[in-house]
Amino acid sequence: MAERLVVIGGDAGGMAAATQARRLRADLDIVALERGTRTSYSACGIPFLVGGEVNRVDDLVARTPQQLREQHRIDVRLRHEAMAIDVERGEVEVRDHDHGRTFRLGYDQLMLGLGAVPRRPPLDGIDLPHVHGVQTLDDGAALLEAAERSQTGDVAVIGGGYIGLEIAEAFVRRGCKVTVIEGSPQVMRTLDEDMGEMVSAAMRRHGVDVRCGSKVEKITETHVITDAGDEIAADLVVLGLGVVPNVDLARDAGVDIGPSGAIAVDRRQHTSAEGVWAAGDCSESHHLVSDRKVHIALGTHANKQARVAGTNIGGGYATFPGVVGTAATKICSTEVARTGLNEEEARDAGFDFHVARIESTTRAGYYPGARPITVKLLAERRSGRVLGGQIVGEEGAAKRIDVIATALHARMDVEQMTALDLSYAPPFAPTWDPVLVAARQAAGLVSKGS
Repeated sequence: MAERLVVIGGDAGGMAAATQARRLRADLDIVALERGTRTSYSACGIPFLVGGEVNRVDDLVARTPQQLREQHRIDVRLRHEAMAIDVERGEVEVRDHDHGRTFRLGYDQLMLGLGAVPRRPPLDGIDLPHVHGVQTLDDGAALLEAAERSQTGDVAVIGGGYIGLEIAEAFVRRGCKVTVIEGSPQVMRTLDEDMGEMVSAAMRRHGVDVRCGSKVEKITETHVITDAGDEIAADLVVLGLGVVPNVDLARDAGVDIGPSGAIAVDRRQHTSAEGVWAAGDCSESHHLVSDRKVHIALGTHANKQARVAGTNIGGGYATFPGVVGTAATKICSTEVARTGLNEEEARDAGFDFHVARIESTTRAGYYPGARPITVKLLAERRSGRVLGGQIVGEEGAAKRIDVIATALHARMDVEQMTALDLSYAPPFAPTWDPVLVAARQAAGLVSKGS
């Protein structure tokens, strides 16, 4: 009898591992359990579906269940939910929702691609039908249908993180009046306060009503009510409060949960249970700058970790080195990006550091279309090692964060950064790229020893 791999979760963490294992093991019996109705999709594309840049829900699907069955010989079972795992017996208890039956499925190896679940605070009215999350593609399809059906005019977005900004932009594009309600003093809490304030200001310029320092107390059929007593009109409410790793199934099975709150894995993505692997939003990562275990829910990490897990399941050898927390987003013409540690994270990790912040343009100042860009760099005191960076600007700004991310992976110092041979032409950058200008300023602070 062929060795069986059971995969729980039909998106990136699960299916990328399954397809990689199949490439290495033609004889492997692979069964994938997905409680939803779609597989291998880009949840990151949901805001752009709602905003109209993406035309159809199916455009966000990389591989359909049928393609996985025919091209990779994976037995994909939709609407099948894993209810419990018995690691001693090597069995998964499965609920077949379409047929109303429960059965046990044996495994030799188990891949956990459980993903993450959106934060849903216990608010009065949070379960009303016009309140939507955006975690899965089914969520995105439901939100799009609601927006088109109701011809929404007033939209309240609860949460000012990445998904909150992108959903706000989507509904601005639809011509709606959008209010973003954020409990913290600023949007984008992964940025420092000064950079987050720039994002808040940009959102207001784009017509978004930003309410920072406000917490939602109640949702009614027509309004969102805050702790300040504000009553914000809302035909539609979208939750953008972030996510937490989906670990209940693993914890109940006795699989170790790490300090980040996600499933603990080693460098090969193996969990504490024999024959059980995990990847994606349910598992933790090693942060290469802070040297700590972290939970960062991004599709880039999920695909890389899953490929590592699939290679090891298939009999090969691969490791996942870690992350630096690189991310980018935008609200209309304003682009935002960050990598590494912000000031609070750097202090918490025990670093003493210099801060450089510069303002420049995305192109040569005389070239048509040159737009403003602000770059902030953190460099360790004395050593000058790059600790993190943040960027807020307009077209052509955000992707520059990749230069800083590369410097973090290479453990470069800011003096070395200033010597990087980056491309130059007036349509793309000033003679000194803004990232290098920031590095030069930081290098000056390090050399002064201030």
